[in-house]
Amino acid sequence: MPRRIAFLIFPQFQLLDAAGPLAAFEIAGRIRPGAYELRIIAASAGAVASSCGATFQAGGLPRADTIHTLIVAGGEGTYAALGCAATRRFIRACAARAQRVTSVCSGSFLLAAAGLLDGRAATTHWSVTDKFRAAFPHVRLDPERIFVHEGKLWTSAGITAGIDLSLALIGEDLGEAVARRTAQHLVVYHRRPGGQSQFSALLEIERAQGRFAPLLEHIRAHLAAPLSVEALAARAYMSPRNFARAFRTETGLTPAKAVERIRADTARALLESGTPAVQEVALRCGFGDSERMRRAFVRLFGASPSALRRPRPRAQILTGNASNPA
Repeated sequence: MPRRIAFLIFPQFQLLDAAGPLAAFEIAGRIRPGAYELRIIAASAGAVASSCGATFQAGGLPRADTIHTLIVAGGEGTYAALGCAATRRFIRACAARAQRVTSVCSGSFLLAAAGLLDGRAATTHWSVTDKFRAAFPHVRLDPERIFVHEGKLWTSAGITAGIDLSLALIGEDLGEAVARRTAQHLVVYHRRPGGQSQFSALLEIERAQGRFAPLLEHIRAHLAAPLSVEALAARAYMSPRNFARAFRTETGLTPAKAVERIRADTARALLESGTPAVQEVALRCGFGDSERMRRAFVRLFGASPSALRRPRPRAQILTGNASNPA
């Protein structure tokens, strides 16, 4: 019997919050025929316009016990939807009767407004964390994670994180092989683990256009060199104490954390290229050994280097003629 996946939308929903997960489950259903039945629903049946103007045709709210997984979209219309008592009741009913209740982006506001997240861990899009905390102080919000799973409740950050969440759900339902094939069809390189940060501190470092911009370029160009606070302070013509304080004020990170993050992001890009070995990357990027790099990866990305490394493609060996692969 197919699992019925219901996508709850509302006026001014974010199109990709619904379309991304919808595409993931649709592709998984093609890989494993009969696995899923997909349904778009709303409090009022009919054409529902997204925030970009594109519309989805939605059915009305079904009985909660007919749904296996509810996926609640987010978007600009979330805050108006919070006032819909029928929507809140329906989400509560799904929490009692469905197998899973999930949200994408600010859809977590609707789960919280239905009373599902009090005392529980959850996440949402990083840009609305202050608003979420003010509205729902009893939720243990973790805005660093791309998705959070607690019991039958799953919450995720914005747009692409909804695809990561969907792949995790598909993996739970149909196995990792189907989840991987779905990711390949979506041209998603790999499924990010939920513990990965949704907002890289390096985005803030990149904005540093002041006196430390040349120093950051030096770090990137000399990752294998010793990059101690003392060495960096000398290059900046400052005392180590004044340098550490000024660097943190401007970039938001200590010098050591900034060096580690730049090394880790560079190492990850190398591993995802599929060419260097893990130990070679660790040496090239200044970690010294693969175990030290592994600890940094788990802490920063929620996965080991080997889990993020792209496998080398197997060379196709030809015998006889080009149309006869061995």
